[in-house]
Amino acid sequence: MSPSSAEALNRDCFCRTLNTQRLRVQLEADPSLHGLSAQIQQTRPHLFSSSVVFVSKQVQAQISSVVTAIERVAKLPGYQAQALSRANPIAQHHWGPHSVCMGYDFHLSQRGPQLIEINTNAGGLLLSAALARAQEACCTELDPAFVTCAGDANLTAELFEMFATEWRLQRGALPWRTVLIVDSAPQAQYLAPEFELFRQLFAQHGLQAVVADPSELLWQGGQLLHQGTVIDLVYNRLTDFYLEDPAHQALRLAYEAGAVVLTPHPNTHALLADKRNLIALSQDSLLAAWGVNAADRKLLATSVPSTRLVTPERADELWAQRRQLFFKPVAGYGAKAAYRGDKLTRRVWAEILAGDFVAQALVPPSERQIEVDGEPTDLKFDIRAYAYAGQVQLLAARMYSGQTTNFRTPGGGFAPVIVVPDSESN
Repeated sequence: MSPSSAEALNRDCFCRTLNTQRLRVQLEADPSLHGLSAQIQQTRPHLFSSSVVFVSKQVQAQISSVVTAIERVAKLPGYQAQALSRANPIAQHHWGPHSVCMGYDFHLSQRGPQLIEINTNAGGLLLSAALARAQEACCTELDPAFVTCAGDANLTAELFEMFATEWRLQRGALPWRTVLIVDSAPQAQYLAPEFELFRQLFAQHGLQAVVADPSELLWQGGQLLHQGTVIDLVYNRLTDFYLEDPAHQALRLAYEAGAVVLTPHPNTHALLADKRNLIALSQDSLLAAWGVNAADRKLLATSVPSTRLVTPERADELWAQRRQLFFKPVAGYGAKAAYRGDKLTRRVWAEILAGDFVAQALVPPSERQIEVDGEPTDLKFDIRAYAYAGQVQLLAARMYSGQTTNFRTPGGGFAPVIVVPDSESN
């Protein structure tokens, strides 16, 4: 396959496209956010890359099709039965909401985009939206692509409407007044600046919004309370996906009772983000048995790398094949405890066998060559598709060096995705 224009640009375009002043304006659109940009630069210098990643229109279209197909499959009774049968009992509750801020992560290959994992509380959506609007084209030929990258001027309003839709799906026409953005020790989280962006987004629409640790919540009288205020909707950024931690008891009881709109929620995690779902999504015979149509099965066969459960019975086989595999915990997130097979030691392998892991066919990340401190530097990247109800809202990239995304790489971090014409149409 000859290099597409996107591949050529990722290799040869060294331009810095980020307008830092424009980014500051985007991040500090409300007076309550004054100083946020400087805070990010001081405490998180590698959150944003100064460059962009290029993909073709064909890649963009395939990613969108894969997301839609997977969420269509996830509605089938057979698929749901197998996913929920192994999940925590709390996942059986489904009060109507779809779950906001889904993240589908892809690596690019000669076969096209390959789905690496699915996340139910994917961070970075508002940050990436602001970053996309802060770019300037490096040459006139790319002006149209950069205008598209900036996206729909109404994207922020659409993101608020996503939460409003979640509310209506569970509460109908009842009014909502309060929103809680919840995470463990939220101010210590790397993406804490985004919590402030969401807080301001809700406040802008007349809602009382706060950021809090779940230990600050109280379940009393059939209501979820924060400092005496009844909470209507919770935007959930916790990585305790089934709310098992004792510190999360109030939130768990409120969710089980249907007394609060929680999004994203345990049911969606069980159906989509548990890594064992990748096994089913990569097995054509299972999909056919559940009634998945031929077109979706063909698409998933070319877009979801083969994935197997790690078991003691397969230990010798998987160890022998380890150089072609990537190992991930079934309930993992953010690439924690994830390992390339060619880097494994016997000690780590023993830990994998003792835990709950899947083995996925290794799809190396693509590379983007940029200039760092005046030197050409190769960085890896993945593509994250932010989606709601099966529809992609925004594509963003994360650039890094090392085994996994880390936000510690000079020149790396979130990067906008620029969509350029397919090579055949140039």
